[in-house]
Amino acid sequence: MGAGKKKALKVGFDNRVRLVFRNAEISSDGGLLAIRDFDESFLLTQLACKELSETRTGRNIRHQMHSLIRQSVYSRLAGYEDVNDAERMAQDPVMRMICGLKDFDYNAAGSTTMARFETEILTQDENLEELESINLLWPIFARHKRQTEAILDIDSSESPVWGEQEGSQYNWYFQSRCFHPLFTFNQYGDCLAATLRPGNVHSADGWKQHLAPVVEIHETHR
Repeated sequence: MGAGKKKALKVGFDNRVRLVFRNAEISSDGGLLAIRDFDESFLLTQLACKELSETRTGRNIRHQMHSLIRQSVYSRLAGYEDVNDAERMAQDPVMRMICGLKDFDYNAAGSTTMARFETEILTQDENLEELESINLLWPIFARHKRQTEAILDIDSSESPVWGEQEGSQYNWYFQSRCFHPLFTFNQYGDCLAATLRPGNVHSADGWKQHLAPVVEIHETHR
């Protein structure tokens, strides 16, 4: 059968994007275009950029905050758990497009830049607090409606380690050296909060401090 002629598909966040099949120009992460379109509809990463503090100075900053936060989030959604793949993904045409690069002659951020962004910029105290708030706000904005009630499920979990990581302890219940994080999910399965705790604490340890920001955000957006 001969292949019929079809018009190229488009996405809403950038009318320059055309989805066509050409052997010479291919990406294994084309599904991220749909996520980028969803992001654009609810301005999720734009909300994050407004909340996070930019500490870099100078006029020669090539990768802006909105580009770095998108690359960090979208890479995790594509299954890349750390920044080791950033060097390869920086050249990917889809990643360059969804990061919002104006000049396609430039690649997205490489491993060194992404590592510095995630370990130096995002880990500053003010940004850690904002990341916690963003994690709570994103599910509310994405569902695009005020919630009159929220059903919260709080539970702890085992996060085993193989080594002497700071904070890890032996847990007699799990019979392993681990962390013992606490999680909160809503009725839709969204993870609203996560608290990393030493491996030997009680399951309910620190639940009030963990839950307080979740309740405050939901009360504000009722």
